[in-house]
Amino acid sequence: MKIRVVKTGSNANAVQVVRYQNNKRIVLQHIGSAHSEESLHDLKLLAEEWIKDSTKQLSIFPEEIPNKLLNLNYSSFIGVKYRYFHQQIQAIQTVIKFAELPDLINDLVAIRIFEPASKLRSLELLELFFGISHSRKQYYKIAPNCLNLKEIVEQKVIDFAGIEYSFKFDLLFYDVTTLYFETFEEDELRKNGFSKDNKSQQPQILIALIVSKEGFPIAYEVFSGNTFEGHTIIPVIKEFIIKNKVQDFTVVADAAMISSENILQLAQNNINFIVGARLGNVSSTLLETIDKSISREDGKSIRLKTDKGYLICSFSSLRYRKDKYEMEKQIERAKQVIAMPSKSKKLKFTQINGQKIELNDALIEKTIKLLGIKGYYTNLDESIADNKTIIERYHELYKIEQAFRISKNDLQTRPIFHYKEQPIKLHILICFMALVISKHIELKTGISIRKFIDESKKVIDGEILNQITQKIITIKGHPTQKINEIISKLNLPH
Repeated sequence: MKIRVVKTGSNANAVQVVRYQNNKRIVLQHIGSAHSEESLHDLKLLAEEWIKDSTKQLSIFPEEIPNKLLNLNYSSFIGVKYRYFHQQIQAIQTVIKFAELPDLINDLVAIRIFEPASKLRSLELLELFFGISHSRKQYYKIAPNCLNLKEIVEQKVIDFAGIEYSFKFDLLFYDVTTLYFETFEEDELRKNGFSKDNKSQQPQILIALIVSKEGFPIAYEVFSGNTFEGHTIIPVIKEFIIKNKVQDFTVVADAAMISSENILQLAQNNINFIVGARLGNVSSTLLETIDKSISREDGKSIRLKTDKGYLICSFSSLRYRKDKYEMEKQIERAKQVIAMPSKSKKLKFTQINGQKIELNDALIEKTIKLLGIKGYYTNLDESIADNKTIIERYHELYKIEQAFRISKNDLQTRPIFHYKEQPIKLHILICFMALVISKHIELKTGISIRKFIDESKKVIDGEILNQITQKIITIKGHPTQKINEIISKLNLPH
């Protein structure tokens, strides 16, 4: 193929792509007519592009030529793509072995991290941002298999955590949260209950999450929205232990998870525990023992044997000042209500005596004794874990709260717009996979997932349309030094 330039009757230069066969000239494509040297140069560039597309040959142009096409009258800018981000997420999915799952699921995970949206909107965003097409029918076809996928995904996550974070099942952190729906209709799964999102009028589901000591998500479970959170820990932990054949295991959870029944079942199943203690609920005898035994000095702690295991209490002057401030503020509110009975309402330090509202002096006295004191229950003997170790492990519970914040804020897991159980559970699965990837990025790079996305967005592929060949030409962006430094910390395959 060759480029031929001929004069026309109007004294313009016509640019053609021709081929010679048996001494005959065959015009393959008429590119256009130019009335100036600049237009002639542009048409020759387009002719070269047409030849390259037709023959599938490598371009003879230097790399900057596609950028010149932006200035041509025969090409138009049509948008940008963020394929670099998608490629990095794909690489992580390959390492975790998520890549063995359906492409649609992995792509929905990627867009959930990049820009969370409803499933239908996510399918549109996949095309808009990454140039990837999936159908709505395909999504709903996969939904019935979500329960099988959950077990597969959790096993892949556990295997990956063992390799990447030396996870050995010895210490896990457990907590629950609620996710509400954009509806007011209940069913077997979506129930009204105590809402952590302050959406008590809307049905919800309860999500239990298990994370490692690094804060890396390991497993999750879904419960109906009216389930009491204290009733979730035993079945979830027991199933986890049986499924993974765990021998030595310690679970860390907050005070809402502890009860006499839970303590009994944990002991019966040989499950070690560290949980927060609600000291306001202890007996008067135990309260007096705490008050007399503990030293009001920073770092000082005591260990008492109770029917719920060992009760460890520690004192903090910072906590003392905070508790005292809160108590005094609540007492002042109580006094205002007592002074103006017409505006009376139930407050912490008030009590009703006949027709009269008065201060609850007994509760105030009890609260004063506990100022600055935090309690923890455990069944671990001091020879296995001393007081300092127990307290440190409990304070690491913030890592699971951090995981919930990522899930709710960055990944926008709530509210949920699905109404059938299978799509709901698939939505939670996708969000869990996105949380696993997001947390891995944060742990390895030391930056937030939001910062990672912002840096990745700086690497953009521009797209222009060659109006002669109708081919979309991609002008690939080059990674910045900053994103290269971040990606290097992830040790991804190339």
